[in-house]
Amino acid sequence: MIFDINTLFFILILVISFFYSSVGHGGASGYIALLSIFSFSTLEIRPTALFLNIFVSGISFIFYNRYSYFNWKLFYPFAITSITFSFIGGSIQIDLKIYKIILGVFLIISIFRILLTNKNNNINIVDNSINISLFIGALIGFFSGLIGIGGGIILSPLILFLNWGNIKQAAAVSSLFIFVNSVSGFTGYIINDNSFPFDNLIILPFVIIGGALGAFYGSKKLSNIILSYFLAFVLFIASIKLLVY
Repeated sequence: MIFDINTLFFILILVISFFYSSVGHGGASGYIALLSIFSFSTLEIRPTALFLNIFVSGISFIFYNRYSYFNWKLFYPFAITSITFSFIGGSIQIDLKIYKIILGVFLIISIFRILLTNKNNNINIVDNSINISLFIGALIGFFSGLIGIGGGIILSPLILFLNWGNIKQAAAVSSLFIFVNSVSGFTGYIINDNSFPFDNLIILPFVIIGGALGAFYGSKKLSNIILSYFLAFVLFIASIKLLVY
């Protein structure tokens, strides 16, 4: 039986895309961590993660939208400001250590919040504030483009914190939010850097398979309680990546 380091990498990338897409995420933070562990060049990690993010988040949105979990009114204020600021963030090259630490700590707090409330099925959903949503979208867009993630790991827990939607509604909104941010951030990166590691396209079929399976089970088969554990797991992976790498 042949089982080398490349086989292990492709299995892990498939598993990561499964878990992330199941909660409406693209998986960029997980891909960045895995690519770093497997010693990919720092110059190719960011564009590769954003590119894979586009496909997985798009697949996740298709499934969640099919089962009517998407809320346009909740989505569009975030998108209006995030697309522009994600492009700006994706074109900037700076020392990201302090931002990663702040975001990592925020995600750890989010994990405890989700685990402590995951059995509450009687959430009182309230309408989102347009002005607050526009502001949040700008912040998330800028930092997601800057760090090289789609922003869903920030948006999902915020939607739940503010009671603007349940976990499947948050997944549906986050998936499209991640998609548009990833396209914008990727475009900003390519225009600024003018390069893409085409050899890494071999990874794409594995994340598509994992993403499709995860999105199907997340949107149709899994309960809100199980999804909350999945989301906590995804945020844990993301927080470790941000704090360690």
